[in-house]
Amino acid sequence: MGLDRFFYHPNRCDYGSPADLGLSFETVAIRSTAGVRLHGWFFPARRPPAAGTILHLHGNAGNVTGHFQHVAWLPADHWNVLCFDYRGYGRSTGRVTRAGTLDDACAALDFLLARSDVDPARVAAFGQSLGGAVGIVLAARRSEIRGLVVDGAFDSYRRVARYHILRSPLLLPLAWWVPWFISRRFDPIDHVARIAPRGILIMHGTADEIVPVSMARRLYAAAGEPRELWLVERANHYEAMQDRFDEARPRLLAFLERCMSDPHP
Repeated sequence: MGLDRFFYHPNRCDYGSPADLGLSFETVAIRSTAGVRLHGWFFPARRPPAAGTILHLHGNAGNVTGHFQHVAWLPADHWNVLCFDYRGYGRSTGRVTRAGTLDDACAALDFLLARSDVDPARVAAFGQSLGGAVGIVLAARRSEIRGLVVDGAFDSYRRVARYHILRSPLLLPLAWWVPWFISRRFDPIDHVARIAPRGILIMHGTADEIVPVSMARRLYAAAGEPRELWLVERANHYEAMQDRFDEARPRLLAFLERCMSDPHP
């Protein structure tokens, strides 16, 4: 695994609960590979029938209690949502690995497809940062994903590591050799083209200090049609969903509706 483990920053802190926001939810347990048990929350659409179901793949640090807020608005717009923690995060068992995050995303998708209250023909994914990288590979592998939104996703594990090393003067001597110890396995740039002919929306802040906007442009260039690139001017990491919500909400809903209305590939 080399230095891959340094990518992940899980913890077991409690940052909040859906109950704090008055949301209806179900606590779920999802079985993944190697006996791992994943903790998650399923949020039903406020009024049935649901427009569809969103699998949310959260970012790198913390756990689901600090990430579900990014999609807590979707049930009011008639979408089911599943949020969950990768192995080693929050209340999920196991230890996080790159392959494990993909296994966990597949397990979460299978969990959704087996539910009687989920239309298996109307499932999309929304991945943020690390979750965007995982979501690209998941959607490339699993045709059940009808559309994918990624927010602040990186294109290469090795490139994003080198980017952060170069930003730290103390680490500059490591910039040329450390990335070679980071695997290229499951790099999003190698998989994004296989999502077509299903849609992908790549959203990214032009002032993102965690994942440079050049990575969004590379992902867009490598993706097949239909594809959309939304560069959010002067926005930092995740800020489109926080500070530009009035603009992000209709854009995401319109994209998701188009994915559901397109003929199934």
